[in-house]
Amino acid sequence: MAFYISKPGVMCCAGTSVEELWASVTNGNQSGIKKVKTATDEEFFAARIDDNKLQPSSARYDMRIMRIEEAALNQIADDIEAVKAKYGAERVAVCVGSCDNGTEFSVSGHREYFKKEKFPADYSLEIQGADYVATFISEKYGLKGPSTTFSTACSSSAGATIKAAELLQADLADAVVVGGIDIASDTVLIGFNALEAVSSEITNPFSKNRHGITLGEAGVFYVLTKEPLESQCSGVQLLGWGESADAYHMTSPDPSGAGAEKAMRRALESAGLNCKDVDYINMHGTGTKFNDSMEAKAIDAVFADYKVPVSTTKAITGHTLGAAAALELAVCYSAVNNVGLPLQIWDKEQDSELPVLNIVDKKIEKQAKICLSNSFAFGGANACLVIGVR
Repeated sequence: MAFYISKPGVMCCAGTSVEELWASVTNGNQSGIKKVKTATDEEFFAARIDDNKLQPSSARYDMRIMRIEEAALNQIADDIEAVKAKYGAERVAVCVGSCDNGTEFSVSGHREYFKKEKFPADYSLEIQGADYVATFISEKYGLKGPSTTFSTACSSSAGATIKAAELLQADLADAVVVGGIDIASDTVLIGFNALEAVSSEITNPFSKNRHGITLGEAGVFYVLTKEPLESQCSGVQLLGWGESADAYHMTSPDPSGAGAEKAMRRALESAGLNCKDVDYINMHGTGTKFNDSMEAKAIDAVFADYKVPVSTTKAITGHTLGAAAALELAVCYSAVNNVGLPLQIWDKEQDSELPVLNIVDKKIEKQAKICLSNSFAFGGANACLVIGVR
């Protein structure tokens, strides 16, 4: 059973709309990635949104993450109101993927607590609740359906999208506002650096010279429905999905790629497709030694001699963590609606230890009717989405 995807609302360093995002990923525009300095005086390349592009939000707690979230939501407000009017507030659910639990306020709040033995007046423990990014949407639009947040690291918004489809499939909702939101806070940058996962240069995925990830932030939201909205003329759908769980290591993926392979096979089976039906894969492609190795093995195992075009767009958008899957769904949505494929920006120095992939690193005039989007997270929380038109 397939479900319709509305035009996504997008806010990230590579664009403040889905059109701007598409222009960036097809032209290789990395200008949104810049060096930033943290509170610890460490410097990192990060894909942060310029402050001047953000406005104060209407959230009860006006944090940076809420400003990004509302900026993306405002782009799909008409579609949200349309499904609310059509189905009723009780039949519209919310599913959001996110890893950040108010670190912007909680870190500063706790620092003040340690100094003065009390929290700032504007601090609330609710800020640290995982639910707030979903609760805000329900409050903002008066939605009464199930409202949930998913936090499985880098696959969070893929999990949210899959759960949204399952809610529709089970007739527990008629429409779902779904997406992902995360910020590249100091906590995130310093934390990933402690794992020795952050690249000293802009990420260089699948290269023999790769050194790790470039972190980023984004808010991306769309409406998932059983039937197309009046605003939907393209007919792009979520055609299928697959998940698996490695439980191999807290942070490292299974080096064999078996879990990633299983997620992709399940996604194709769910969509009723075979590997030669796929026109393009948006890879997870973080630029770490272990992720790129296992993902290349998994793609090679599933697609064998069929060299499907692949690329990772994280060297343009940064790795946006819980928002990554939603952001890359928006890229695939655009690939289905346009001629051309997203570029991978790298040094083209193939790692001889990896299977050779058909990486899109120059402009190709091709329309992708069927796309796969991979998301592989800490703990082996693997997910694959199939997006396209039949």
